[in-house]
Amino acid sequence: MKNNQEAYNLVFGISIYDIFGFTNMNYRSHDSNPGRVKVSFGGVCRNIAENMARVGANTKFISVLGNDEKGKSILEHSKLMNVDMSDSLIVEGASTPTYVAILDEHGEMVSAIVDINVDHHITEAFIDSKASVIEEAEYMFFGADNPEILEYIVKKYEGKTKFVLDPVSAAKAVEVKHLLPYFHTVKPNRHEAAVLCGFEINTVEDVRKAGQYLLSLGVKHVFISLDADGVYYCTADEEGIVKPNRVEVINVTGAGDSFIAGVGYAYLNQLSILETVKLAQTMSIITISHEETIHPEMAVDYVKEKIDAIEWTVTTF
Repeated sequence: MKNNQEAYNLVFGISIYDIFGFTNMNYRSHDSNPGRVKVSFGGVCRNIAENMARVGANTKFISVLGNDEKGKSILEHSKLMNVDMSDSLIVEGASTPTYVAILDEHGEMVSAIVDINVDHHITEAFIDSKASVIEEAEYMFFGADNPEILEYIVKKYEGKTKFVLDPVSAAKAVEVKHLLPYFHTVKPNRHEAAVLCGFEINTVEDVRKAGQYLLSLGVKHVFISLDADGVYYCTADEEGIVKPNRVEVINVTGAGDSFIAGVGYAYLNQLSILETVKLAQTMSIITISHEETIHPEMAVDYVKEKIDAIEWTVTTF
């Protein structure tokens, strides 16, 4: 704990106002379609921050929003979730990042528009104005949405806090792989890990090789999602695969976000690496059991109950 204050995690990244239109039947292009519209709050890092706060981890979140009704609604929601967004950048006259998607009667996306033009307002000067917030954080969590700013932060504030990376996608992993030595923790999936390591990951031997490669670069904790095969983990002292049995899947969206949030909770509470993997995976399991990206009942007591109820297969090396 730094300076005798309450320990906190800092999340940095985009908040997105999501609008989804679902057609009732027989989607027609170039026409008005009867259906329903759903609004929600998204963005990988915003989801991480909310899940982290929902399980009781002290969480600060630095994002960028427009000074519009969409941005104000995200800020208000964050207050209700106990996510501290007071250090975020609010841009006058700008539009809060927005994603609009139209889905047909089969749930397939037929069109979408993404508006994240406000992102360029995050500058090195703005980052430096938040130096104390960064330096006082126990851990700082990133996606790979803004590689230039991410690179500035990890190089400028190296040694001031511990950095955690969720590469988000294989395409984005390419842009940040040269920064791996700056990260305490990296959580790719199998495909992102292949990009980061430079070789295919198909077997257990491959994933173990990937873990050792990432450790050799200076990463301290590695978590690689293997989808239905569980999660591989390794540190300098421990290595294994943790697999839950009989998982119900309704919507996989948000599973990675909740896993990272679980890692954040575990770090603040000084859990062992095996306890960390089980708790983070349990948060993912809870998430994919509901149609919403963030499970409305996500809470630390609920997570702990689920951990005990899950049948685990643990393989150590």
